[in-house]
Amino acid sequence: MSAGKLILGILGGVAAGAILGVLFAPEEGKKTRKKIADKGNDFAGEIKGKFEDLYKNIKNHQEDLLQDTKNLATNKK
Repeated sequence: MSAGKLILGILGGVAAGAILGVLFAPEEGKKTRKKIADKGNDFAGEIKGKFEDLYKNIKNHQEDLLQDTKNLATNKK
């Protein structure tokens, strides 16, 4: 299982648990809907941050591999 899928699975489980917790809380509907919207926005922000970190990590590895490949090609000559 890739790290990305693991992170998405964990975040999905946390979001589902938070939504269910809010839905079963004894509050009026307007407050409950606001809490769900807030949690959804928080979750979306977390996912965006995780994907940005993942993208930067992949980009750095790509640059490192490209440089290593160039170094190997230069050393072969």
